[in-house]
Amino acid sequence: MKAAVYGGPGQVAVAEMPEPGIGHPRDAVVRVTRTAICGSDLHPYRGEIPGFRAGTVLGHEFAGTVHQAGPEVPFRVGERVFASDLIACGRCGNCARGWHYHCPAATLFGYSTVVGPAVGGGQAEYVRVPFADVVLAATPEDVTDEQAVFVSDTLTTGYAAVKAAGIEPGAVVAVVGAGTVGLLSALCAVTAGAAYTVVADPSAARRAHAESLGLPAVPPEALADAVWQADRRGASGVIEAVGTDAALACALRVAGARATVSCVGAHQSAAMPFPTGLAFTRELSVRFTVGDPIALRDRVLALVRSGRIDPTRVVSRRLPLAEAARAYELFDAGAAVKVMLVADGS
Repeated sequence: MKAAVYGGPGQVAVAEMPEPGIGHPRDAVVRVTRTAICGSDLHPYRGEIPGFRAGTVLGHEFAGTVHQAGPEVPFRVGERVFASDLIACGRCGNCARGWHYHCPAATLFGYSTVVGPAVGGGQAEYVRVPFADVVLAATPEDVTDEQAVFVSDTLTTGYAAVKAAGIEPGAVVAVVGAGTVGLLSALCAVTAGAAYTVVADPSAARRAHAESLGLPAVPPEALADAVWQADRRGASGVIEAVGTDAALACALRVAGARATVSCVGAHQSAAMPFPTGLAFTRELSVRFTVGDPIALRDRVLALVRSGRIDPTRVVSRRLPLAEAARAYELFDAGAAVKVMLVADGS
């Protein structure tokens, strides 16, 4: 089968790989139709994750059809499905509480051993899905495979960010970062009834993309003015969707009294000078949030099925899987906001 394979920093190639098979009664093999490149895929591509293994089949956002199913998998061959980016057993104490990211078996597709055991990713023609009875979900007839890809990760993460920030009707919301998660977080905030939602990003192209979705967008240095014009008390909810010290500092500056700053960017720094005086004076809450599609996908699917959100609006490039190397180059260079890869030739 063809798959996008990591070869080292700045190196992705489409290579022939062995087709995966069933290794456990709870395994399934999915024939991929649509898969996407996530912003977190750029971390290994840019050499930002030491020890990320060369030879890893990349990708954790995918949808398709069941190709093979183990005896404990409740899906039939040919059934349309999508996967959670997060793999969890579904049977431990943490899974029972809905804390799937904290499952002892937790890991991510296509992300080497960064979170847990290495599992081949979805930027391929076929992918093995462990714990498929938990990790897979049926794609409804009125949801496209491309829409389902977003429920597998980024839209659900945006929904989780809004939920964690406590966004209520009438809120003034600031979103730092106009990548896919930032844009989808902003759209979820609008759906939650926010009176004003503004997105900040240094990229003019990303700001233009946000504006095309009906979202006001400003450079980070102009975010405070935009928020204050909407409400002199500051933002009642802030979502940080970048994962850098500068982005978090920007989010904290515009948070109003007793606001919650919901961080869904993948933070790694241990050196940020946290503004404790500001946080104390404004009585801020800061929550770090990891999206959990297993726990939240039914609610997010309902938003898509009702037409309240169409996540495919954020897609800026669609390319065949065979052009995955070029897709990574475009994404890394900022020439694409979201790249969807077509794996089945349709």
